[in-house]
This record gives sequence, C-alpha cells and structure tokens, in this order.
Amino acid sequence: MEFDYVIVGGGSAGSVLAARLSEDPAVSVCLLEAGGDGKSILIRAPGAAVAMVPGWGKINNWAFKTVPQVGLNGRRGYQPRGRALGGSSSINAMLYVRGQASDYDGWADLGCDGWSWDEVLPYFKRAENNQRGADVLHGGDGPLQVSDQTEPRPLSQAFVTAAGEMQHRLRQDFKRGDNEGAGLYQVTQFHDAAKRGERCSAAAGYLHPVQRRENLSVLTHARATRILVDGKRVTGVACRVKRKDLTFKARREVILCGGAFNSPHLLQLSGIGRPEDIQPHGIEMVHDLPGVGQNLQDHLDFTLNYKTRDTDNYGIGLAGTVNLTRHILRWRKSGSGMFATPFAEAGAFLKTDPAFDRPDIQLHFVIAIVDNHARKIHLGYGYSCHVCALRPYSRGRVFLTDGNPLGDPGIDPRFLSDPRDLKTMIDGARMTQAIMQAPALAGYDGREIYGVQSAMSDVEWEAQIRARADTIYHPVGSCKMGMDDMAVVDPQLRVRGMEGLRVVDASVMPTLIGGNTNAPTIMIAEKAADMIRAEPG
Repeated sequence: MEFDYVIVGGGSAGSVLAARLSEDPAVSVCLLEAGGDGKSILIRAPGAAVAMVPGWGKINNWAFKTVPQVGLNGRRGYQPRGRALGGSSSINAMLYVRGQASDYDGWADLGCDGWSWDEVLPYFKRAENNQRGADVLHGGDGPLQVSDQTEPRPLSQAFVTAAGEMQHRLRQDFKRGDNEGAGLYQVTQFHDAAKRGERCSAAAGYLHPVQRRENLSVLTHARATRILVDGKRVTGVACRVKRKDLTFKARREVILCGGAFNSPHLLQLSGIGRPEDIQPHGIEMVHDLPGVGQNLQDHLDFTLNYKTRDTDNYGIGLAGTVNLTRHILRWRKSGSGMFATPFAEAGAFLKTDPAFDRPDIQLHFVIAIVDNHARKIHLGYGYSCHVCALRPYSRGRVFLTDGNPLGDPGIDPRFLSDPRDLKTMIDGARMTQAIMQAPALAGYDGREIYGVQSAMSDVEWEAQIRARADTIYHPVGSCKMGMDDMAVVDPQLRVRGMEGLRVVDASVMPTLIGGNTNAPTIMIAEKAADMIRAEPG
C-alpha cells in the first residue's frame, strides 16, 4: 500500500494533520493509530474520564510508568496517555489553555524561526470555534469547539472567590497570552445543538467528520514497529495491524505524531538516535542523532485533598450515587449538569515571587478527591487542588528498554533532579493552601486528608511533596525543535539529517509552555500542515 503521506499516531496532532492534508484531493493520506476509533461513550461523556485516566484495564490509555524516581522517594511515576483516535484529547480534562505569549517568543529566541506568539496565534485561531465568538485573539469557525462550562459547581466558583480574597487577580479568559490570575477554565466541548455537552476531542472535531474522504485511509489497532529507510531517505512504515505485519509506503513523507514518549521510541527502534541507546539492543544504526529521547520535560504536580460534608460534587456514597445517576440522565438528555464537568473546573496561574515576569505555578481545582490519579479511593465527598511548577529545570529522557517493537518506552522524567524545582513546588503549595483556607471556602469545612498545615517548615513540605507528587500529564521536548546540536527537528519539523521524515507533536517543543499542552499541540499540527503543503510536490 502506497500513499503520499503516512501519519503515525492519530492523537491530537495526527487527527489534525490527517484532516488538513486530505483537504487536497490530489494527495493520499494514511493515518495509523494503535488504539480504537475514539467514538465510545466513555470518550464522549466528560464525566466518564474517571474510568479511563486511572489506567485500570488500559481503556483508551497506554498507562505508562516511569522508572523509579530518586526525587520522589524511589517511587515509579504514572503516565497516562490517550490510546485512540484523538489521543490524550480523548481522556484529558478538556482544558483549553495556550500558555504565555512569552513562551513562544522564547522558542523563537532559541532559533525556532516562525514560532513566536504573533506567528502561532493565527493557528490557534484557525483551530478554534469558541462559543463566545471570534475576536482579535479567538476563532469562531474552526473545527475544535471551545465552550464555557455548562454548569460549574458552586464549589468551583468559591475557589475563584477565595483566590480573589487572597489578592490574586481574577480572569475571564486564560488564552490571551497573559494568564496570571484565577478563574473558570474553558473546555474543548461541543456547544452546538447536535452534540452539546460531549467531549470535542481532536478526532471528534477534525477527523470523524471527514473520515470518509476517498483520499484518506484511517487504520485503527495499527501499531507502527519500524520506520523504513533507504540510505537517509524514509520510504514508509512497518506496522502490526491486528496481528498481521504490513508495510505502508510513503511517496512524500512519513510524519510521526506519537507524542513525547512514542515518537522518540519509534525513532530509536528504527536506528535513529544515540548509538548508546540503540546498539545494545541489537538494532542497526541508521542515523546518529544525539537529541532523540533527551530533553524530556513535564509538569510535576502536588495535590492537596480535602474532605467535606457538601455532596454537590463527585463522591463515593449513597447520596453521591443517586446524584450521579440523575446527572448522567440529564447529560444524555440535554448535555448539561455535573456529568458534563471537566472535573478541574477552576484554576489559577500565579507567581510565587511578585518580581517574576510571568506565572511560575498553575493550579487545577477539582470537584472530587483525586489522589494518586484517582487510583486511591476515599469514601465520602471532597475536593482537591493541584499545584504544578510551570517551567521546570529538571530534564529527563525516553529510551529503549529492549528491542521489542511492541514494548513500552523507558521513561525517566528525573523529577526534582534540579533543586530549583523543589523550591517552586514548596512555595506554590504554600500559596495554594492559603487560598484553600480563605473565607469563601470556609463554609465547606474542608479537612486536608494528609495533615497538611499552614505552619509546616520547608522540610515538612518537602517530605509531603516527595511522598505524593507526580505528573499532571504534560510531557514534551524529547524530539525538540531547534538549530543546535541536540535538536532533533528543524523549525519546519523535519528530522535533521533525514529526508521525508517529520515529527509533529508535543515532543518538538524545545521548552515546556506555561500551561496545559493540548491546545498548543493542536496549534503545532495546524502550522505543520501549512509547512508540509508548501513543500514542492
């Protein structure tokens, strides 16, 4: 089978690319996705994310684990990643956040020409169909529906009020390039009449509506095992499709969209990367590219969890079960109610030092007790607030654990390997706790379940963080873009030293942006589609 473009990975970036490139009827596009079609009720219903994210049964979820983390008392971290058309946009909290304008200007300063805020903003707008309508910063007719929450809980509004009581500014929009402040998040959720209240994954917004195009072939349950190379020219992809080994040839390009873990892993399995990462596993070297799998960055997250007598949230008990059943029925009828929630309904971007030029922590306020990725269950009702360090100094890597093309990648974020990250986490946790004790939340009688207290020393905070912190699901950087010796792709996202091969996903971010990474990943794919179409045929 031969196509003009073969795309590996149907996640947030792959869904966008497949839809955009196939707009030209003169080209043929093949999309290979290891998971399913991304249309199940568990994906469409926002409240059902709690059945997928913990990883039990690996439902639409790769459910990766890290190697033991020295900075986290030797614990193995958990890394849920979406495994279905739509990728992680099919299992995430749906938050639509772009990061700071200065994040992208920083990319340009690193040699990534064309990636400044002013240059990427048109692609954010192109993607977006915002319920509030179009303006100078927002799009109104893109494939990705961005909505106000249908019915945020009073508890979430109380958090926003509490942040204001602590003298933090309040915001109506976290997407204008300056995020500082607290407010309710907008979400990637359908607001049109036909699907109101359903999750708008990248697949639901971009791919599913055009999947019947004659020039577009979408294969699910198709696991890429190796990139095919002739000299330095990439010619196709070897793939395991429902227990059969097949080959998909690419006349123009192979485009990797597997994300920060799977894209470098496939490069290494194909002999592209550092010799010391590849040759010990009996794989023949094809191209020495030292940056593959290096520069891994992620947002380390610490959670404060509170018990409450309030039952107007998610909890485990008789009243909660009855309430949830009522809301499920309501969601099925009208797309509204608590089952339409993103769970992390409110949040904030704050500075731990007023002298900083931009926020260095982000808060996610959740209308449930979310302990250890919702894998540790607590009876009763409660709420949580997550705090993460937005611009970590620690750097990790992705690597081969063996030569098995169907095995998991080795993942080592090296959390807290740079001591500056621990200071940010301690300062951020203290700020978060102050908000949680503000008058607006006092009526909820919250009791922190791990004994966090306001008078704790740095040593006590450090013990709490090392014992319980883990990812908030934003890994990037392992195939970074740039012009230096450790860059894997150039600013056009072409793999350096190879022909006919690109990487288009969060792995190309040279530095982690200050916020959730799904909207930026979709933007990257929108921009990449233009760059690919501009190449000579």
